[in-house]
Amino acid sequence: MEKFLRNLVKFTAKIYYNAVFTKKKEFKYIPASGKLLDIKELENMIDASLDMWLTSGRFNDKFETEFAKYLGVKHALTTNSGSSANLLALSALTSSKLGDRRLKHGDEVITVAAGFPTTVNPIIQNGLVPVFVDCEIGTYNIDVSKIEQAVTDRTKAVFIAHTLGNMFEIDKIKDIANRHSLWIIEDSCDALGAEFKGQKSGTTGDIGTYSFYPAHHITMGEGGAVVTNNTELYKIIMSMRDWGRDCFCKPGTDNTCKKRFSMQLGNLPFGYDHKYTYSHFGYNLKITDWQAACALAQLEKLPLFIEKRQKNAKYLAEKLSDLTDYLILPEVKDHASSSWFGFLISVKPEAPFSKQQLVEYLEKNGVGTRQLFAGNILRQPVFVDNSVKLRINDSEPMLSNALTEEDYKLLPNTDFIMNNTFWVGVYPALGKTELDKTSSVIHDFIMSEKNS
Repeated sequence: MEKFLRNLVKFTAKIYYNAVFTKKKEFKYIPASGKLLDIKELENMIDASLDMWLTSGRFNDKFETEFAKYLGVKHALTTNSGSSANLLALSALTSSKLGDRRLKHGDEVITVAAGFPTTVNPIIQNGLVPVFVDCEIGTYNIDVSKIEQAVTDRTKAVFIAHTLGNMFEIDKIKDIANRHSLWIIEDSCDALGAEFKGQKSGTTGDIGTYSFYPAHHITMGEGGAVVTNNTELYKIIMSMRDWGRDCFCKPGTDNTCKKRFSMQLGNLPFGYDHKYTYSHFGYNLKITDWQAACALAQLEKLPLFIEKRQKNAKYLAEKLSDLTDYLILPEVKDHASSSWFGFLISVKPEAPFSKQQLVEYLEKNGVGTRQLFAGNILRQPVFVDNSVKLRINDSEPMLSNALTEEDYKLLPNTDFIMNNTFWVGVYPALGKTELDKTSSVIHDFIMSEKNS
């Protein structure tokens, strides 16, 4: 009877879905990003609701297993956001369980200033020093040739993102990391499914992170994941995600280790309940089974989503190829296969118009645009209004609220990105109609500026 009633509820939901959501969407305004859901996500979420299980459960277990299998890694842990995934990844490297390799207060982490804030924020939140290296124009990734000169004896990690789904040269960075004993965190929040020499983004370094916000490659609403092939790191990340406890039992289970009342840790009495023993300063950053249920349906569609993003980016590049006197279109390194989050465009300095003018024209004419996130994060109010210790390239340490224009000039390409770069949408819900409109609006604007 239970199975019959469960199927009846899902069947009724399908009728509702077909009545409400199946009409083809026409875009009056073309979003730069968005989600693509169907009845499968709704059925899964209803199935999870009927379980009446209010935290991570069977759907989460299956998603973590399937996600790790898709990426080809040993371990995957879900989190409540990609930003939380980044926080956990960096915080895990400060664990005392790592011995001499742990990151300590004042240690340095190489990163970039042209990206999303929560790639950089965990460095500062953990009392570490961000070292900013400039980016390349075209790929918009870190300039690998400048990394080694930024390394000092205090440098302990590299924490950077694959920009908008375009992979950086992970093999070269891993070579540098190996020679200097550096940890690598790959922020793949915008790059799920991208590959470099056959390896998926987030799987080559020590830790990879992902976001499942509605704008990303797959979604569970709010959510993210951390992956690693290092079992010790996996246990540390799980501890920090789950309140910092030493116990690794899943919700609803007890005594997985078979030593719940037979250990002595810290200065606690022998036999103190392992379920309430804490080895890290942790958080509660888990997801619900509803989220995992949605993501499981999305994961099945991921290969098609990636293929559509790649086709859309290729089509838009072809449509704009006659405008390279004015625009810089995205570039991909040899051996890389990008999984485009968005389509990056830079306005050349010699163009007879500015990025601001083009962006405002696109928005006015129904084409959504986005900045490359923070642009130059060092110019953002949070850095100007606070005294953050940092370095730029191979400079001496400096404070963020004391930076001068001469200091900013140490990152010329980052400032170029802030002033000249933006992106438009190529996500799977968009088709040739929307991409043709995007191209047409850009062409109309440039022709009008050229002839004025």
